[in-house]
Amino acid sequence: MCLPWCHTARETPPLPPCEAVPAMAPRPPLGPHLLLALLLSLPPPPTRARHFSAPNATFNHLALAPGPGTLYVGAVNRLFQLSPELRLQAVAVTGPVLDSPDCVPFRDPADCPHARLTDNANQLLLVSGRARELVACGQVRQGVCDKRRLDDVAHVLYQAEDPGDGQFVAANAPGVATVGLVVQAPDRDLLLVARGLAGKLSAGVPPLTVRQLAGPQPFSSEGLGRLVVGDLSDYNNSYVGAFAAGRSAYFVFRRRGARAQADYRSYAARVCLGDANLYSYVEVPLACRGQGLIQAAAVTPSTLLGAFAAGPGGAGAALCAFPLAQLDASMEHARRLCYTAGGRGPGGAEEATVEYGVTSRCAALPADSPESYPCGDEHTPSPIAGRQPLEAEPLLQLEQPISAVAGLQADGHTIAFLGDTQGQLHKVFLNGSHGHVYHSQQVGPRGSAISPDLLVDGNGSHVYVLTAQQVRPVPRMGGTGGQHTGTSLCTHCPCPSLPIQVDRVPVAACPEFPDCTSCLQARDPLCGWCVLQGRCTLKGQCGRAAQANQWLWSYEDSHCPHVQSLLPAYRPRQEQGQVTLSVPRLPTLAADEYFHCAFGDYDSLAHVEGPHVACVTPPQDQLPLNPPGTDHITLPLALMFEDVAVAATNFSFYDCSAVQALEVAAPCRACVGSIWRCHWCPQSSRCVYGEHCPEGEGTIYSAQEADVQVRGPGACPRVEGLAGPVLLPVGWKSRLALRVRNLQHFGSLPTSYHCWLELPGELQRLPASLEETSGDVGLISCQAQQLHPSVAQQELRVPIYVTRGKAQRLDNAHTLHVTLYDCAVGHPDCSRCQAANGSLGCVWCSHRQPACRYGPLCPPEAVELLCPSPRIDTIEPLTGPPEGGLALTIWGSNLGRDFTEVQDAVNVAGRPCSPEPSLYRTSARIVCVTSPAPNGTTGPIQVAIKNRPPGISTQHFTYQDPILLSLSPQWGPQAGGTQLTIHGQHLQTGGNISAFVGAQPCPIQEPVCPEAIVCHTMSQASPGEAVVRVVFGHAQRTLLTSPFQYTANPQLVAAEPSVSFRGGGRLIRVRGTGLDVVQQPLLSVWLAATAEVQAAGVEPRDPTPRTSCGGPAAAPQACIQLREGLLQCSTVCSINSSSLLLCQSPAVPDGVHPQRVFFTLDNVHVDFASANGGQDFQYQPNPRLAPLSREKPTRPYRLKPGNVLDVEGQGLNLGISKEEVRVHIGDGECLVKTLTLTHLYCEPPSRAPQPANGSSALPQFVVQMGNVRLALGPVQYETEPTLSAFPVEAQVGLGLGAAVLIAAVLLLTLMYRHKSKQALRDYQKVLVQLENLEIGVGDQCRKEFTGEESAAGRAPGAHLSPSAYLGGSPPADLMTEMTDLSSDLEASGIPFLDYHTYAERVFFPGHGGCPLQPALEGPGEEGRRAPVRQGLTQLSNLLNSKLFLLTLIHTLEEQPSFSQRDRCHVASLLSLALHGKLEYLTDILRTLLSDLAAHYVHKNPKLMLRRTETMVEKLLTNWLSICLYAFLKEVAGEPLYMLLRAIQYQVDKGPVDAVTGKAKRTLNDSRLLREDVEFRPLTLMVLAGPRAGGAAGGGAVQRVPARVLDTDTITQVKEKVLEQVYKGTPFSQRPSAHALDLEWRSGLAGHLTLSDEDLTSVTHNHWKRLNTLQHYKVPDGATVGLIPQLHNGGAVSQSLAQNCTLGENVPMLEDGEEGGVHLWHLVKGTEEPEGAKARRSSLRERERERARAKAIPEIYLTRLLSMKGTLQKFVDDTFQAILSVNRPVPIAIKYLFDFLDELAEKHGIEDPETLHIWKTNSLLLRFWVNALKNPQLIFDVRVSDNVDAILAVIAQTFIDSCTVSEHKVGRAHSYPEQDSPVNKLLYAREIPRYKQMVERYYSDIRQSSPASYQEMNSALAELSGNYTSAPHCLEALQELYNHIHRYYDQIISALEEDPVGQKMQLACRLQQVAALVENKVTDL
Repeated sequence: MCLPWCHTARETPPLPPCEAVPAMAPRPPLGPHLLLALLLSLPPPPTRARHFSAPNATFNHLALAPGPGTLYVGAVNRLFQLSPELRLQAVAVTGPVLDSPDCVPFRDPADCPHARLTDNANQLLLVSGRARELVACGQVRQGVCDKRRLDDVAHVLYQAEDPGDGQFVAANAPGVATVGLVVQAPDRDLLLVARGLAGKLSAGVPPLTVRQLAGPQPFSSEGLGRLVVGDLSDYNNSYVGAFAAGRSAYFVFRRRGARAQADYRSYAARVCLGDANLYSYVEVPLACRGQGLIQAAAVTPSTLLGAFAAGPGGAGAALCAFPLAQLDASMEHARRLCYTAGGRGPGGAEEATVEYGVTSRCAALPADSPESYPCGDEHTPSPIAGRQPLEAEPLLQLEQPISAVAGLQADGHTIAFLGDTQGQLHKVFLNGSHGHVYHSQQVGPRGSAISPDLLVDGNGSHVYVLTAQQVRPVPRMGGTGGQHTGTSLCTHCPCPSLPIQVDRVPVAACPEFPDCTSCLQARDPLCGWCVLQGRCTLKGQCGRAAQANQWLWSYEDSHCPHVQSLLPAYRPRQEQGQVTLSVPRLPTLAADEYFHCAFGDYDSLAHVEGPHVACVTPPQDQLPLNPPGTDHITLPLALMFEDVAVAATNFSFYDCSAVQALEVAAPCRACVGSIWRCHWCPQSSRCVYGEHCPEGEGTIYSAQEADVQVRGPGACPRVEGLAGPVLLPVGWKSRLALRVRNLQHFGSLPTSYHCWLELPGELQRLPASLEETSGDVGLISCQAQQLHPSVAQQELRVPIYVTRGKAQRLDNAHTLHVTLYDCAVGHPDCSRCQAANGSLGCVWCSHRQPACRYGPLCPPEAVELLCPSPRIDTIEPLTGPPEGGLALTIWGSNLGRDFTEVQDAVNVAGRPCSPEPSLYRTSARIVCVTSPAPNGTTGPIQVAIKNRPPGISTQHFTYQDPILLSLSPQWGPQAGGTQLTIHGQHLQTGGNISAFVGAQPCPIQEPVCPEAIVCHTMSQASPGEAVVRVVFGHAQRTLLTSPFQYTANPQLVAAEPSVSFRGGGRLIRVRGTGLDVVQQPLLSVWLAATAEVQAAGVEPRDPTPRTSCGGPAAAPQACIQLREGLLQCSTVCSINSSSLLLCQSPAVPDGVHPQRVFFTLDNVHVDFASANGGQDFQYQPNPRLAPLSREKPTRPYRLKPGNVLDVEGQGLNLGISKEEVRVHIGDGECLVKTLTLTHLYCEPPSRAPQPANGSSALPQFVVQMGNVRLALGPVQYETEPTLSAFPVEAQVGLGLGAAVLIAAVLLLTLMYRHKSKQALRDYQKVLVQLENLEIGVGDQCRKEFTGEESAAGRAPGAHLSPSAYLGGSPPADLMTEMTDLSSDLEASGIPFLDYHTYAERVFFPGHGGCPLQPALEGPGEEGRRAPVRQGLTQLSNLLNSKLFLLTLIHTLEEQPSFSQRDRCHVASLLSLALHGKLEYLTDILRTLLSDLAAHYVHKNPKLMLRRTETMVEKLLTNWLSICLYAFLKEVAGEPLYMLLRAIQYQVDKGPVDAVTGKAKRTLNDSRLLREDVEFRPLTLMVLAGPRAGGAAGGGAVQRVPARVLDTDTITQVKEKVLEQVYKGTPFSQRPSAHALDLEWRSGLAGHLTLSDEDLTSVTHNHWKRLNTLQHYKVPDGATVGLIPQLHNGGAVSQSLAQNCTLGENVPMLEDGEEGGVHLWHLVKGTEEPEGAKARRSSLRERERERARAKAIPEIYLTRLLSMKGTLQKFVDDTFQAILSVNRPVPIAIKYLFDFLDELAEKHGIEDPETLHIWKTNSLLLRFWVNALKNPQLIFDVRVSDNVDAILAVIAQTFIDSCTVSEHKVGRAHSYPEQDSPVNKLLYAREIPRYKQMVERYYSDIRQSSPASYQEMNSALAELSGNYTSAPHCLEALQELYNHIHRYYDQIISALEEDPVGQKMQLACRLQQVAALVENKVTDL
């Protein structure tokens, strides 16, 4: 199921994807009462529903009843009645209905045999307020309407039982718009309806009608209220909306700009509300400047709002506003001009006209006519169309197309609601000349369009929005009009992919804004902040909105009521006082109203004086306690009106007693320095808020006090700082002194002082005394004491403070610290001790244990003034380059006290080394830069400091020269990742080694070895060479002799197979290019490891493991742990060649999920799917095999020799093929014969094999599937049982019997030998004959495959392999020829026929080039020309009536004497006559195809379109030919032409018999020359130019080489010569070969005219041989010329007329008799060639040749294979061009295929084979096969019989590729001459591949985006202009009339019997045509 009935306040989530629903038999509709009962039985909805939806329902339209606000929803097969809150009240069932769009409404189903159960989509839904009726019109029954009660839609008030055509109201197609409105006339309601053109029977329904709602026949036309249209196909209006405003009704629509023009424009039309005759109809174009067509519209009381398409392809939208006053003025201007000035403006230009092809014209009535007839009258022109568009500037641009518009005027503002195609509703404020989107919300699911029915309820509070899934795109820009309506939705969606729902959206969301700030920030023009109500409201909802400062408008006001200032800003919590608030823009209250202040929960009455408000603060007991750690509490202070907060702020109450606790180190400073007015009492150490401290105690006042002396932190008693030492040595008694100030505030009372030191882990108290005072400054001394911190530190900062008395702490002026230092910490040796800060007094003391100590703590005699010698512990590195510059690090102790001591103290191997100051560490480290030294220099490091012996290292430093020798490998991909090994000597030199390849660094992999450095290359921008260099410190070495070569990155093109077991090990063949440059290709898989797998065990590892120098290379790890829980398993691939890798699939542990399978080619990573055409690699579970012995697996399986082993299992072939499975029994192999999903069959060795290992006595049965190894138990071979002892009696009897048998055999042997000697002699004769035959056949086959003759340009022995012809590349000579041809074509172009000739040849095949010749006029007929032309013009107009045309076609096809040839001819005539209106022709074709499908569905659907039996098949062929002409020229023409030329070239290379037509090079075995004819190629020099036919000489003559054969007849030579001379000239412009003679010129005077027959022709035994170049002995390189014939003689030299030719070949010479003489060329019809007889030398050779030729003629079939292989590339290119979707598929093909899909779905055809056959029959076999078989229909070329025969074979191959049945070798029925088994076998191997191309072609087209009706119409309109100037259009109409004349009476009868035809007077119009064309007198 889909969704239940939905009434929810939440947004409905999108539906889950629905499965396809099978077609079901029609069911009777569910009764409305039962349906309503089911719906109302569902759980009750929430009280405030926001949307309504229904399962399996598609909504079309909305209507709203005035007054109660009931909402009506028109849907497919349903009508819903909803309350204003969207609760379901009633439902009515309206379908499905037995109906057909091609039938008028019927009662008896027999009246419409092709009626089907049809869904009834609602097309029009309107409310008649006066009559309290609901008008609902559906698409069925030709769009008739019914009337229902407003309070119960299930109650039908009126429904026409037998409606007439006058009651056809709505469009009968769901994609065509119908709009309307109910208007009130003085005494009744009228219905105005506008609709587009749709359906077979809609041609008689005007686009705009006025219909009556009451009376005896409701919905029939009122008066003359019909917009009469001359030709609906020219004015296919697409209506957007209908509106009533004032006294007028307005219609907005799109249509063509003028008659027969293809561009569409937007229009607005107006009629008076009381005008029932549409006399007042006026329309003017609308233009939104720079935008496209109008898409949606709405009317406000003063403005027409229009949403126009905008942006590229109509992807956006623009909103334009047209004031109704300007619109009416524009219409009045057009009406006035058409009434009074003939439609002409002041400048004489036409500014108004009468449109729609009616007979009325603009007039010149009196000037007061517009005022006298404001709504027109009978004599006024109508319908009027203004030419001048009403233009408007866009108010707003949106990125999404707009599908719906609604407008609202409220509070003097205009608001527009815009619904887009993505389900968003935009609210727009129209402010002057621009619009502002102030709110957007997603109403429906994203991607669901909002229907045009966007309704605002009666009180303007809510908008009803209908969202649904679109199935057709709406036209956005120019082009076709297309249809746009709410019914362009899915009309048969059992489970739509997006919910279809009705939403109730508030017009203004004022209540959603909770406070004033959000209300004003919303900038909603309908909202504002109602100050005294304290909420966001509409202006009308705020009672005092008219008064100042009472209602603040959201769109303009930006400041809410607020407290601007407070006085005072805060108060002490202990005091209660008054606070004054300053509130600007405070609303004024009435006399009995008041404000009050709320301090939190405490209320206080407010006194207001202007903007100032005074309130009293709450008492202390009403205040909450301060939060912990704070000195105040802040409460909200709100100015209240009743219970509404008008303005609010915060007010703080402070507590001075809490202030001093916030800062322990300085309580006095905290007190008097706070933001509160607090004072300090020094003697009692209290912070108070009052004016004074207790009596007798001085006061230090707050810093905020201005008039007192003692105030602020500066007056506080405090410790200023340390007066004694700051540095205190550990273990030494030190005395501290501190400076104090302002102690006089304590008075003179004696007291004690203490110093406090905050040591780590303890607080140390030191007694102190106040020693001296001077004014306000004093000194406090702390008692001396040794200090020993618990943790030894070099320096320790210790805080210190002073207390007075018991606990009265003096303020610290700032943070006070003393520093404890310990000389022993951080100075481990003498140098560092002496380097310590001199102020510390540290010395190196040798007393007891040498150490660094504070000076006074060391005995004077133990103080060491000189430090020991330097000690060197380690140095690194130990080697360096001779150039020096190496940073050498020396570690040790006593390495100097500062840098100056070591600045010149270091020597390395006797060479100075310069220390680096920044890297020096006192006494511990020296970093120096080495000096240059000779290679090989070695020695220790020496550090010599003044006055001390030098320190010498035990390690030696060596200067060595690193040498680079070679690289491996020497190339790698430019992406990098190559592991590059640089070989050399002394490479382990220095410590800072870096490598570079070109400019890119090459990161080195540790360790660096003495003879090798390994690094990994980085990516390079482009391939090329890069020099490798290595930098050793400052020394650089470059390897110039062997640079590294960056090659192009490897490419992978294929990888197979793509599946493996989890165990891995399956061999994967990977094909690509440049694979040999990869060093270590890997096949890897990323796995999402589970917790169990990670716990089991793969630890994180480095993916590039390091190795030690000299050790073997580390093997790559099978699996490594990556970040984020990923596991990577890899296998190393072997490089087979540059194009092939062999990889084994990695094993995947159980419990993990493969996430990515990819190849690692150094730094190139390629996903398996990318290398395999999008197919990813799959892992299958490991196979499971059952043990051989089921009962007991360890028991041996007994195997009988010769039996096949059957092993059962599961999933055996999921990840491997049988060829890859290896089965072993011991050391023997069991050959796998079959592998299925559950069984493995293998053939064991015939003898018992030995065990594979000696551990077991019996061989084990082992199955190996990649890495999966399964042992299934031991196998025991059964041996034959030994026989028991043979009885003696039996032995004697057996001996006697054997003796008798031997005697008989000897006797028979003697008799046989006698007979066999005779047979042996006969057999030896046969052997000789067979040997001769074998030699002959072998020679012939070798010759056919390796080249027929060495003289053809290839040396003897330079043979080609057969594979070169069997699907390989074409021969070099052919490719050279094609290359030359391509060069020629760039200059001359492909000789395409012009469109007129192409169309005539396709429309009228077999009629020559002039199918429609003007009829010759007889004497006296000149006067008839004009009436006949007028009659044919009227016939052309009559053809534009769809009903007439369909009736004509059906009537003609019903006539028995109307032959198939006549049907094709009439169809082509119609195609020609309607070529200028292809949209109309397409509509006719759709209708006829629908009828044809309905006909064949009841018979056999697969037979549809198989043959041309009706006109529709030929019409379809012609339609495709028109639509695909451009595709032929741009895409498919070139490969087809190249194929044709390649065929011609190959045929001409071999001999062709001019009499029999058989050729040596062909694809058709019936045309194969099955003889071995000797021939020799010649090159003739042809004289070409103006003087070629005259005497030799002259500079204008050129010599053109021409390739011919010496066996060619003279006519064949002339044809080949013409082909060479006129290479770039179309065939129709060349001279005929039969009008020219061939002249052989030798020397200056030697001219010989050659001909096929002359006196020199050889005649023997009534056989005359045609003359050839061989006959005349014309040598190679001879000069010939073509001269005009002076006579016409001979059997061959027959000239052809060049006018009206198709370019067909001349018929070949008949093998008949002329005067008793037979003509022959290469072979005779019944005997062997004479030339061959003359060449035979002996009787034996003659016998051998005859036997070979007669016995096995099939040996010449190899010539077919040779020809096929040569042409294969060109055949593939042609098929690929036809069946490829790499380029955009022609829209006609997509449109046709979509239509066939619709037909199949409509008729319930689910068999994909049937749909395949339809598409094949319609396109491939109907059009492309014809193009392949007859290229002369496309190109101006000559197609010889042999070329035609080859094309027939290729065409048959194309036919076989299009069939869905298996390709079988048998006889076909398409082209009998090429359906032999040989021709079938020729392409048997390619046909499956071609079938896949066809299947993929169909699939890709189906999956592409649908071709919309509008896009197709636009393309057809463009094509319609290609044949507008056809010279034979009238002749086509004349021919068509001749066919009408044959069946004139039958056609007239059929038209008169049709009721619609009667109303349209079609028979009368045809009689008028007959009267004009034939001068026939009718009864008119």
